Amino acid sequence: MLTFINRGLSLLVFLTYATGAYYSGGFGLTLKVTAALLLPMACIWFPDPLGEYTGFIRGQAITSSTPAFLVCAGGWLILVGIPLLGYLVSSGM
Repeated sequence: MLTFINRGLSLLVFLTYATGAYYSGGFGLTLKVTAALLLPMACIWFPDPLGEYTGFIRGQAITSSTPAFLVCAGGWLILVGIPLLGYLVSSGM
């Protein structure tokens, strides 16, 4: 049930960002925004396989798995936290 809620809410946020990008800057900006959101969406939608990965990324070894809830939380942080922080900084709060 929690997976369904996470996926549904993240899809809603994703579509909101994509719609806002389309109305703000057209199709080109929409492509850039959706490409930037692929990693956090993958972390939210598929936390188990991404958390179980061990191997090498850019020469750095990953030697143990990451719990799925941390992968999902990281996805939510990137999807919502960073844009919210950017908005608060740019508005002067």
